Formats: sequence, C-alpha cells, structure tokens
Amino acid sequence: MNFAFVASSAVLVLVYVLVITEWVNRTVVALLGASVLIVLGVLNQEEALKAVDFNTIGLLVGMMIMVAVARKSGLFGYAAIRTAQIVRGSPAGILAALALITALFSAFLNNVTTILLVVPVTFVVCRELKVPVYPFLFAEVFASNIGGTATLIGDPPNIMIGSAVHLSFDEFLLNLTPIIAVIMAVQLGVNHLIWGRTMKAMPEDRARVRGLNASEAIEDPRLLRWSLALLGLTIAAFALEDQLGLQAATIAMFGGALMLLIDNLPLAHSHHATNVTSALNEVEWQTIFFFLGLFIVVGAVDRAGVLAWLGHRLVQWTGGDIKLAALATLWSSAVLSAIVDNIPFVATMIPLVKGLAPSLGGEAALHPIWWSLALGACLGGNGTLVGASPNLVAAGLAQKEGVAFSFVKFTALAFPMMLGSIAICHLYIVWRYF
Repeated sequence: MNFAFVASSAVLVLVYVLVITEWVNRTVVALLGASVLIVLGVLNQEEALKAVDFNTIGLLVGMMIMVAVARKSGLFGYAAIRTAQIVRGSPAGILAALALITALFSAFLNNVTTILLVVPVTFVVCRELKVPVYPFLFAEVFASNIGGTATLIGDPPNIMIGSAVHLSFDEFLLNLTPIIAVIMAVQLGVNHLIWGRTMKAMPEDRARVRGLNASEAIEDPRLLRWSLALLGLTIAAFALEDQLGLQAATIAMFGGALMLLIDNLPLAHSHHATNVTSALNEVEWQTIFFFLGLFIVVGAVDRAGVLAWLGHRLVQWTGGDIKLAALATLWSSAVLSAIVDNIPFVATMIPLVKGLAPSLGGEAALHPIWWSLALGACLGGNGTLVGASPNLVAAGLAQKEGVAFSFVKFTALAFPMMLGSIAICHLYIVWRYF
C-alpha cells in the first residue's frame, strides 16, 4: 500500500467519523478533507476538479432555482392541500401517498429532482395538520432510491451499467421492476407500522384541511401556469435526454434560467437583481458545497486504487462460482454504496465484472451479476445519510426549515431497513436466476 492509498483511506474515514458525530458542520468537514488531500499531493487541483460530478451539481442548482420560483406561485401549497384532501386529511394516508408518488416519479425522473419537487409539498401538509415532518421525509428519501432502482433512467448506476453492457430499458423493466414493486410494498407497510398507525391529527385540523379551498393557495396564476409548463417540459426533457443529446445539468440549468426570466418579466428593471438574488438565496448552498468536497474525497480514494483493490478482493474470493459472485456483488455493493458514493464504485466494478466473463461462460452468463450490482448499488444508498444524493438534499432542505436530520438518527433506522431490502433481493436473485 502506497502513501496515496493510506492517506486517502484515512481522510475518508476521518470525514465520515466527523459527519457521523456532527462535531463539525458536514460541509466544513468535506471541504477540509478535500483540501488536505490536495495539499498532501494525493491528487492535484486539476484532478480534484475532474473528480467533481458537475452534472449532479448543475442538476441540483438548476432544479433548486426552478422549485424556488415555482413556490412563489403557490403551486406547492395547492398540491399539498389537494393531496391531503384526497385522503381526507389522514396523516397515515398522506404518508403512504407521498411515498408512493415519490417512488413512481423517481422511476422516470432523476430521484434528486423528485425530492426537490415533493419535499416542499410535504412541509406545507405537515404544517397544516400539525404533525412531525421527519417521518414523511424519511419515507420519501427511501422511496426515491427504491423507485430510482426500477428503470434504466431512474438512478445513475443503472445508466452506467446499461450503457456499458448494452442493456435496454425493457430489460431493466423486466428484471428489476418486479422486485422493486415488492420492496416498495414492504416499505409502505414498514412505514405504517413505525409511524402511520400512531400518527394522529386533531379532528379540527383534519376538518379544516378538508374544508380548505385549494385555489386560494394560488398566489400568482400567471406564474403558476408557466411553472407547470416549464416543469413539464423539463421532466419530458429528462426522459428524452439521450435523444436530445443533452445532460441533466444542462436541462435543469436551462429550465432554471427560463423560470427566472418568466418571473422577472412583469417587474420593473430596477427590481430584477433583487428578485434573482432572492431566488438564488433559496439554493441549498451548504448541500452543494458538501457535494463538492465529498466528490473530491471519493475521487481521491478511487484514484489511489482503494475501490479497485476492494473490487479485486471480491473477484478473487468468489472464484468461478457465478451464484456466489452475484450474491457477493449484491451485498458488498449495498454496504459499500452506503459508505462511498455509488457512482465511482460502479465505475470501478464494471470492468472487473466484465473480466469475469471468460471464467464464467461468456458475457450472457454475467447478467445476474449486473442485476445484483444495480440492486445493491442503488438500494445501498438508503443505508446512510451520505449514501445517495436524495438523502443529502432532503437533509439540507430539512435543516433550512429547522428540522433535525442527523446522520446517526437517519442511519440507525435506515441501515437495518436497507439490509432488509437487500435480503429480499437476495431471495429474488436466487429464485429468478439460479
């Protein structure tokens, strides 16, 4: 083991310890960790910038701007009231409805985008019913990562695997969607057992919600119409990004810029700067800079060969047993993706898995391993607060509203739940492919 291997591993562990204990703000920790690795020469500044996934950063900023402008129209207040009324103001019904909506949207949108759209609605609903918001946010985070696992376009690891192995959208639907539907149904039941059955709203609050006029929540009908149109076009562009030849960040930033333009058009020119500044202040900059630092730390770990070393140990341990290789890939990718970002992990695993083809009977024989990698990497993100982008985005939005969303609190419940979903996948892989 060389210096870069040891130094990057040590910094990664220290960063996670400080994030877990919350002795220091997690954004400060991530930026310091990234800076230390550059100063130590584990990677230079150019390599550090290359490690940052600016597609993710651009997507987050663009969608946060769109949500900030759309919120001014009253869109989320209207959606919140209608959702609550459909289930007659029942907190348990709203908990299930919002989680299910999040999962469905995440299967066809980027799951970060879904969180940015659903969380503002959640805060409005919970304020109206005077119920704690944390259970709803927890359920939505889990649902976003579960739903994103179901399709080729729902989560970045699936996109990477599909592109590398030439697996189609239909193949992902046929192989992953059935088990994801089962896992989501189980998760809805678990949510109800933990929170839904005991969560109560006062009769007068439920009656008041049922009696609300949702239309009165609309503050700017013109901006509402434009918000719906631009959000719809942005979502459609996400679904067609390959055909359009655009990446998610470009689509989101273009949508955000158009929203700012539409918002500014009725205003006097002297108010434009103030209005734009107000929208940009809604961006969760702490979350953005945490991602910047974390990308650099994980990039250093990847460059130092730590992830490749772990991958090679996995390959050596499984030998020529394809069943053992698939199940080992499932569990190891789940646990590791809860600790490090699943994108560099999957990028490292793809060539390693391809290298197994000669000893396991050819490329077609590797399909169970690819599905195991997709399930483990995507669902493993539910294991900790830093396991996936939606988790951190939800935590940042919660922090801004004064809601406690700590690493320990989330992980203490999330990690066992994640392992339960992987156990279901284990049974599915054995039943379906062996």
